[in-house]
Amino acid sequence: MMRDRATLPRAGAIERRRRRDSAAATKRAYKHAAMRDCGHRCVYCATSLGYDSATLDHVHPLAHGGANAIGNVVAACARCNLMKGDMLPHEFFVRHPWAGANFIRYARAVHRALKRSARRAVSLAMADSGRWQQLAA
Repeated sequence: MMRDRATLPRAGAIERRRRRDSAAATKRAYKHAAMRDCGHRCVYCATSLGYDSATLDHVHPLAHGGANAIGNVVAACARCNLMKGDMLPHEFFVRHPWAGANFIRYARAVHRALKRSARRAVSLAMADSGRWQQLAA
């Protein structure tokens, strides 16, 4: 006995393809937004970035519970992104105060708490460097 049914593709395969396409579109949108918000500059070293040379950096890393949201994503050059790794913002800015100063200047669309943390870390690093310079003299 033959059945007259059309064979439809499985819904799972279509849904996976749709999710993969939307993930790529979301990443492109985040990169364009981050580049626009950061003035086409690396937020850590302030070098000028092209779209191809820019990478997305999560200021509060995903490994430490950070969100994959616009307020946590910035444009950075590959060198600075690799240097930051999965360090928390205050750890990175205390080690590299120049990066924190540039971050305060160029990261316009990040969450306000991240900017506040950067200001605090940079001022602590500058105060510590002044103290060490006095001790060395």
